[in-house]
Amino acid sequence: MKKIEAIIKPFKLDEVKDALHEIGLQGITVIEAKGFGRQKGHTELYRGAEYVVDFLPKVKLEVVLEDDLVERAVEAIQTAAHTGRIGDGKIFITTVEQAIRIRTGETGNDAI
Repeated sequence: MKKIEAIIKPFKLDEVKDALHEIGLQGITVIEAKGFGRQKGHTELYRGAEYVVDFLPKVKLEVVLEDDLVERAVEAIQTAAHTGRIGDGKIFITTVEQAIRIRTGETGNDAI
């Protein structure tokens, strides 16, 4: 099993969710986040004063899935989240040793 964590722009969430649903993924976790990468934020003008906004709004998606779906899921996220502009986000893939469904006690792939 693998865990995919993707940090994307908030307005791309629905497109990414739909793309993952199309390849057959049933569950995702979505977390509202703030952060910055290479873009290091930006400046905004508010009532004549300039402010530095260094933590930009992002969305973090977490998906645990079977190994054979990873490539398709990553491709779906990349395609749906891509804008071509700085700050499109990142995807991280890690190995999951075990998953347990609390309600039934199922483990491994049966739990996801």
